[in-house]
Amino acid sequence: MHKSRTLGPFIFASVAFVLGAYFTFAAVQGSYGVFRRVQIDAEIKDRTAERDALRAEVDRMANLTRRLSDQYLDLDLLDERAREVLGTIRRDEIVIR
Repeated sequence: MHKSRTLGPFIFASVAFVLGAYFTFAAVQGSYGVFRRVQIDAEIKDRTAERDALRAEVDRMANLTRRLSDQYLDLDLLDERAREVLGTIRRDEIVIR
């Protein structure tokens, strides 16, 4: 009878320790843990930078498209694009390669 009284607190302490270790591990390395949160924050930062770069590229392309549209024709841009596509130069220009 004396043996069962000393075994009970030991089992309780062991179970409490195992549960505490499990929840601590889950809080740090689980799918909702601290390490996952840091990884998600880094991914958010990367995706935000990528999104901002893509938005800047879209804005640049929209500006070029507007400058070549019928409503607003930028003759310098048209000349630049035509010479780049056709590979032509003016008589008064010198090509340096």
